[in-house]
Amino acid sequence: MDFMTYRGYPLVRKENDLYFGYMSDPFVVMLQASDPRTEEGISVAQKVRFYQMSTDESLNPIEAIVKSGERDSLYEALDVALTWLDRANNA
Repeated sequence: MDFMTYRGYPLVRKENDLYFGYMSDPFVVMLQASDPRTEEGISVAQKVRFYQMSTDESLNPIEAIVKSGERDSLYEALDVALTWLDRANNA
């Protein structure tokens, strides 16, 4: 199965959540869109919260969160998430 990618990492959507990164890497980033507004008939998030998470399945979801942030657009959030993944997974 082919996934949409952004700068070399897969980007997978599940409802209002996006998962960014490879599950085989030590970390991924989960992005959550909120406060939708409609622009030209399309729903656009005004805020995007994102969480760097460990892929260690033995951790509960709260313990897995390493960092979190919020930005005003998906592009800005993905830009930060890309930096986090590059640093965490290539350390």
